[in-house]
Amino acid sequence: MNWQKIKNYPIATYGLLIIQVLVFLWEQTHGGSYNTQTLIQAGAKVDSFIIAGQWWRLITPIFVHIGWMHILLNSLTLYFVGIHLELMYGKMRFLILYLLSGIGGNLMSFALGNPETISAGASTSLFGLFGVYVALGIVFRGNSGVKQWSNQFLVLIFLNLVTDLFAGNIDIWGHVGGALSGVLLGIVISLPQVKEKFIWRFISTLLLLLGWILFYFMGVN
Repeated sequence: MNWQKIKNYPIATYGLLIIQVLVFLWEQTHGGSYNTQTLIQAGAKVDSFIIAGQWWRLITPIFVHIGWMHILLNSLTLYFVGIHLELMYGKMRFLILYLLSGIGGNLMSFALGNPETISAGASTSLFGLFGVYVALGIVFRGNSGVKQWSNQFLVLIFLNLVTDLFAGNIDIWGHVGGALSGVLLGIVISLPQVKEKFIWRFISTLLLLLGWILFYFMGVN
C-alpha cells in the first residue's frame, strides 16, 4: 500500500462532503430540507436554542442545507476549493480552518442576524476558505503571483456579498463573519513551510478571540 499516496489524498475534503450529503439525505427522509422541524432536528442555527445552551448549533449548521440547489452549489465549491487548500495546508490544518471559519461566521450571524430566522449551510466555512486565500496574499505580499491570486478571491468575496444584499433569505452576516475569520485564521495558521511573523499571528489571534467572545455575548443579550 502506497502510504504517501494516501497521505496526499484529500481525505478531509471528501469526509466533509460525505457528512453534509448524508445529513441532507437524512433531512429528505425525515420531512424534507424545507421543513422547519427537520432543520431544527438536523442542527440548524436557531438563536433561541443557542441562548438556551445549545452551543453546538454554532457548529452543526455547517453540515445542514436547505434545498437541492443549496447542497449542490456548496458541495461543488467545497470540492474545488477544499482539495486545493487541503493539499497546501495538510488535513488537520485544513479542517481547523474550515470548522473555525464556520463557527466564526455563525457567531457573527448570532450577534447581528435576524434572531427569528433559521439558518444553515456550509457557506460560512466556504467564505472562510475564500478568506484564507486573501490571507495568503498578505503572508506572501512580496510575491506578485500570489498577490494577484489573492486579489481575485477578495473580489469574489465582494461580489458574493453584493449579491447577498439583493437576494432573499441569505445570511449575509454569516458570510461576512466567515470571510473575516478565514483571513485572520489564514495568518494564525500558516502553511507548514512558512510562518508569518509572531507579532501578526499574535494580533490576529487576539482579534479572533475578542471578536468571537464579543459576538457570543451580543447574541446572548
